[in-house]
Amino acid sequence: MDKPNYVIISEATSDLTPELIQQMDVHIIPMPVGVEEEAYLYSPLSEDGNIDTETFYAMQKEGKHTHTSQINGLVYQEVFAKYLQAGQDILYIGFSSGLSNTVIAGANCLKELAQQFPQRRVFCVDSLSASVGEGLLLYTAAKKRLSGMDIESLYTWLEENKLHFCHWFTVDDLAYLRRGGRISAASATLGTMIQIKPVLHVDNEGHLINVAKAHGRKKALTAIADAMQKTWLPEEDTTVFIGHGACLDDAETLRQMVLQRCPQAEISIMPIGPIIGAHSGVGTLALFFYGSER
Repeated sequence: MDKPNYVIISEATSDLTPELIQQMDVHIIPMPVGVEEEAYLYSPLSEDGNIDTETFYAMQKEGKHTHTSQINGLVYQEVFAKYLQAGQDILYIGFSSGLSNTVIAGANCLKELAQQFPQRRVFCVDSLSASVGEGLLLYTAAKKRLSGMDIESLYTWLEENKLHFCHWFTVDDLAYLRRGGRISAASATLGTMIQIKPVLHVDNEGHLINVAKAHGRKKALTAIADAMQKTWLPEEDTTVFIGHGACLDDAETLRQMVLQRCPQAEISIMPIGPIIGAHSGVGTLALFFYGSER
């Protein structure tokens, strides 16, 4: 079967591993991240960036301040134009508009280029997803492309199904949620003192929402695994991704919790990259799957 003549493009927020990026033949745009006053460029593909996940989290553990900025519009233009000039159509899957203006910038650039290349088809999907959840959506799309699905059919499928991609998170250090305005300074201080761990998810608008509080790390992981058991649709897709912020042992613990409840799950564990990690911190743990609802 001939591969459809279009490319799937996303950003480094999707947190797919280098192996999956190459296997699924998708293009990942690097993104800027800062540590204190130093500026870096992150990509899961080491040749496209100058900071890796391990180095980034090591600096976070040292207490260094981390932050991010948006992709320069010229970068989008260069990437998109390269494929359009080569005669390929584009399906762009962007980071949630509920968390960043990234997808809006990418969509605007793609719209402008579409006028210069009227013979090409371009589609933009606001993933309403983040991190490895965005990666799971991207991975699923790439599988359908490799199986022969045309660009318009895939775009329609993504729009109809993206809210079935469920995101459940917990964080270990409340300071990062405080810096991002998710919780107050007083709540962060008190929560840290009494070992409160938030249980969060991404809602239908792509926002990160605090839905529960657990007393201790283990109870937070249990709550995440229980949430999956309630809504998971294995008859649709048994692929499950776990993302972690430099806490592989906890990711393995969560894997076993999930398998006890959902033995059909085909689970892959991968690191949460610096773009998301800058705002969630060391110890972030997240579970992603296809479910009946978010």
